[in-house]
Amino acid sequence: MADHSQWGRPLPDRPGLAWLGQAGFWIETGAHQILVDPYLSDSLAMKYAGQPMDHIRLMPPPVSPAQLPRPGIVLVTHAHTDHMDGETLAPIAARFPDLPFVVPAAREAQARARIGAAARLVAVDAGDVIEPLDGLQIHVMPAAHETRERDAAGRHLFLGYGIVSGGHRIYHSGDTVPFNDLTSAVAEFAPQLTLLPVNGRSAALHAAGVPGNMTLDEAIGMTRAVGARRMVAHHFGMFAFNTLDPDLIDRAAAATHLPTILRPRIGRPISLAFRGMKDG
Repeated sequence: MADHSQWGRPLPDRPGLAWLGQAGFWIETGAHQILVDPYLSDSLAMKYAGQPMDHIRLMPPPVSPAQLPRPGIVLVTHAHTDHMDGETLAPIAARFPDLPFVVPAAREAQARARIGAAARLVAVDAGDVIEPLDGLQIHVMPAAHETRERDAAGRHLFLGYGIVSGGHRIYHSGDTVPFNDLTSAVAEFAPQLTLLPVNGRSAALHAAGVPGNMTLDEAIGMTRAVGARRMVAHHFGMFAFNTLDPDLIDRAAAATHLPTILRPRIGRPISLAFRGMKDG
């Protein structure tokens, strides 16, 4: 088992979050261990080698799939490889054959191909509420990465998840921009904490086939709108062509009273008691 201090895994008696880069988190609630959108390989750098947007990682994977301990469940928000990475998820599924993977029903076939033919998939769509483990409730939210897209059956391609576990209510947006239906759905869920992208979007990247997300200001505004008191930024610092200067997150945190804004750092868990950043 990997030393938790190297990648920030919270201990069971100290519930918290460990950031794995991009939108990836290990969440320890004291009742469950939840892995969300881990990208722990160089698969995109190999796929786009030599191209203008080469997808070279700005940070190495903080832990390998072979070193991860067994989570209770894995949540996958959509099929972009930095969220549904076969080179990360398939080895985890092979190590833990009974481990459930919650995936968008609209991308179930793609998830099966990447995670494994024998993987235990739980296919969901926006509006679903599931209880995949004792004491764990997952509220499935829509997302729009920049467009609200559905398959031929009307199922959403992009999802977010509201997590209820161990007395904690956490919303992980996946990749999304703000929209009215999303804000109302998340406000009804009433999270204590939001995990939101902050890399923003641009016409140039959109034209190049790279969809964007919330800006930092939009993420702060949405956190305020849904009544959450704390926000953890994500989706920055991975690829040079699609990131945000992390100093801007720190400046926003210093200038904003509510919500409390936290910039995650590899190897430093964030306490769910929110006493601040804690070394492992």
